[in-house]
Amino acid sequence: MRDFLKNVFANIVAILVIMMVVFGFFMLMIFASAMSEDQKPTVKENSVLVLNFKTPVLDSYTEEETSLFNFGEKKSLILIDILNAINKAKTDDNIKGISIEADDLQAGITQVDDIRAALEDFKKSGKFVYAYGNNMSQKSYYLATVADKVFLNPVGMVELKGMSTEVTFFKDFAEKYGIGVDIIRHGKFKAAVEPFIRNDISPENKEQLSTLLNDIWGNVSTKIKTSRKLDDNAYKIAVDSLHGFIPELALKNKLADQLLQKSEYTNVLKNNLKIKTDKDLNQISIGKYINTLENDSDSKDEVAVLYASGEIFNGDDYSNINSEKYIKYIKDLADDDDVKAVVLRVNSPGGSGNASDEILFELQQLKKKKPLIVSFGDYAASGGYYISMAADKIYSEPNTLTGSIGVFGMITNFKELANRNGIRSDIVSTNANSQFYSPISGAAPGTIPMLTRSIESTYKRFVYFVTQNRKKSFEQIDAIGGGRVWSGVRAKQLGLVDELGTIQQAISYAATKANLKKYSIESYPAKANKFEEFFKNTQEDEIAAKVISKKIGKENYTIFEKVTNPKFNNGVQMSLPYKITIK
Repeated sequence: MRDFLKNVFANIVAILVIMMVVFGFFMLMIFASAMSEDQKPTVKENSVLVLNFKTPVLDSYTEEETSLFNFGEKKSLILIDILNAINKAKTDDNIKGISIEADDLQAGITQVDDIRAALEDFKKSGKFVYAYGNNMSQKSYYLATVADKVFLNPVGMVELKGMSTEVTFFKDFAEKYGIGVDIIRHGKFKAAVEPFIRNDISPENKEQLSTLLNDIWGNVSTKIKTSRKLDDNAYKIAVDSLHGFIPELALKNKLADQLLQKSEYTNVLKNNLKIKTDKDLNQISIGKYINTLENDSDSKDEVAVLYASGEIFNGDDYSNINSEKYIKYIKDLADDDDVKAVVLRVNSPGGSGNASDEILFELQQLKKKKPLIVSFGDYAASGGYYISMAADKIYSEPNTLTGSIGVFGMITNFKELANRNGIRSDIVSTNANSQFYSPISGAAPGTIPMLTRSIESTYKRFVYFVTQNRKKSFEQIDAIGGGRVWSGVRAKQLGLVDELGTIQQAISYAATKANLKKYSIESYPAKANKFEEFFKNTQEDEIAAKVISKKIGKENYTIFEKVTNPKFNNGVQMSLPYKITIK
């Protein structure tokens, strides 16, 4: 018995020692990473700034996917940092030009728009902008065409093909496996629920998708044609015939300027800087160049940029837009005397109606104290548009997806599936609808009628706030509402936004509105420190979500989450019908 106890004790001690070693290892990684971030790189004379976007471009750090094992890596680039860096490079004597490495671009379409605009402004300095690609996606090529010259690998390709969207339907799947779906919605364009009640795209949804795609493709095509000096007919033929997929045809049809290997392209850069081919080319990546920037303003007056990125939920999680946490951010900014104006950067397809309403109320209180300007990113739809109704002024990107003024509710149940497998339930209640909802027995008789009234009431409240902010009648907003999604260009024409412009223009206007000549720009929420990231990633639900997402893929996980996550099934939803990804 004594030997047994000794062995047990020894094993316990060994496990504790191993746990301490592992924990110490992670702490050492965190400290090492923090130290490395403090070391600023230097910019050598006669350098080229390299724009390589293999790391994701994000609006804010709250969108960043973290891992227990990548503390030493640069996980993302923040849009405002990129724009500031390009602006700084324009007057930096050490930077002689910019090289865009167009492959593997990970950025939203409006982020590409902003970067493109910053590069157009950079070119006014007289410095060159060149682009090189092996296999350029359509979005990568859209960015590359801002360059003075586009170079393509001799066996590369340009994926220039136009835009389309594909909607997946689950009605037959749900019926086959006994999954019941109760749907309540207001607005014939509120297509979020269509995949569960139809097997094809409704005429209304087809109309709005066609309008939306043509608006965005028209914006993108106009800029490509202008930059490449292509007439409408030549461009259409090149796109319809997929000429970009064959390097020689891409060159012949003026989609590229020259076919070169990467080392030959490097020699082109050297020649442009009058460097001999046997000498090294000084290059600095956009990530490292960002780390050389310093805040030029010594003013304590501040324009705060509050990022609202992701779906809207109740609660206080760090990721997404969670009402409790965002209300605290808003109140802190309202009470901070150094903050003279706030820019709300919205990149959200919406979510919980209740959470959206809570956030809108607090933003309205903030607006009573200081200017509140809203800037739209890729998405500012449904709940994302709703929370923007506190704004003094709304800036939208031309290719933003916005509007979707409508609400819906969805309840899933597994009654038939359970019955097929011998599972049944019985109910004892005190009142007619005590068992409001059960995943096994479904909704009570009074549940759907009551939810329908709630949906209608919420829709009227939604439209009311839009009428107040946009200074239009209920009938005018209802006519362009009904859940319909619009492009930023179309939203400007309809009066749903005030201006088409970038986040930088929104910040400048906010400063003007607050009568500021000198000011600093601060981002909120602040980036989580290494310790917060570490403990966030050790939470059980975070680990489980990442494992499932990794196994089935991000797009499939989004669908899986819509059906299984209680956050999506509780209460009235103000959510975008779908997510359109422009590749």
